[in-house]
Amino acid sequence: FFFFFFKQKAAYEMLRSRVGSEMFIRDRAEGERGLVERGVRPGELLVGRDIIDKKVGDESVSDVALRQATDGKQTWWEPAKVRLARRSALRRRPSYRLLDVADVPMLFHIVAGAEMAAEAARLRDMHPSDVAGVVRALPLAQRKQLAEAMDDERLADLLEELPEAEQLRIIEGLDIERMVSVLEEMEYDDLADLLAEMPGDQRTRVLDAMDEEDADVMRRLLSYEEGTAGALMTPEIIILGAQATVAEALAQIRDPEWLVSIAAQVFVVQPPYKPPTGRYLGVVHCQRLLREPPAMELGRCVEQEPTITADMPDREVAERLASYNLLSIGVCDAAGSLLGAITVDDVLDRTLPTGWRQRRRVNAAASARGVGG
Repeated sequence: FFFFFFKQKAAYEMLRSRVGSEMFIRDRAEGERGLVERGVRPGELLVGRDIIDKKVGDESVSDVALRQATDGKQTWWEPAKVRLARRSALRRRPSYRLLDVADVPMLFHIVAGAEMAAEAARLRDMHPSDVAGVVRALPLAQRKQLAEAMDDERLADLLEELPEAEQLRIIEGLDIERMVSVLEEMEYDDLADLLAEMPGDQRTRVLDAMDEEDADVMRRLLSYEEGTAGALMTPEIIILGAQATVAEALAQIRDPEWLVSIAAQVFVVQPPYKPPTGRYLGVVHCQRLLREPPAMELGRCVEQEPTITADMPDREVAERLASYNLLSIGVCDAAGSLLGAITVDDVLDRTLPTGWRQRRRVNAAASARGVGG
């Protein structure tokens, strides 16, 4: 495999994440400021500060070799080799030997928070819904420790799978900067539900600390009455103009960050293209995009589908989605501007009986015990 040595790459600083094997490369010109502002969290190691020159018996670490790794969505650097140096009074130059990282595990061992960091790494590849099942079985103190050990995106995914009351208990110990970083990774509709459950003063502090544009979106979503389409919808959807091409639309829906239900269609509007948009023109579904030539403008293949108003009761929203076999439905105001969309998964989450997630996990655990017996 390809790797480079840490000290030979002077333009970079490597940060070992709290989540076990994950590594990040930071450009030193910009990254040092970021590290000072964010701070080194429990369970993190800086190679230049904590590893280089560390003693291993009568040798010392002279360098660390890094290799690139990826999970298909993001790329990071992880340690692969360690170069040890031994100095002798009889020789002017030190002697070197190269070892695998696995041969010197004590170098990367973190005492404080190590157990929870390892648990966070183990849970990394599990579906967030399954992670929620594991977390719910832990005492509250361990839940909070695990939250500290998770990266922001993974913790946001976990929160979205838990009831709002449990979300609040898990994040209550986070400082405001970390809390905002995590909350800004959540889907807008899930975040609105969480903010609605927060005490007023805490909600105000969070909104004041958020990005101004995101905070404005959240205040707008929080203004809708509970149990209505407005309280269910998300403004984070794919929106393009009628002059945009099929190729541009396909480039948008290829983004792996979009939820499947959101990436299934592109909403077409007149400018402006951020909710509340100009006049809503229609929608183009993914299948139609795959059938049309890349240069075709969306205005030539747009389809008219029903929309709903923000004050429609959520049960009627579910009926509308079922009647037209839709994965999502646009929400418009009286002037015909697109405010956002509601996806079928959010409707199911709202209309299923309270506690359905917990019952599903209990049933799954009981089935597993039956198979094991």
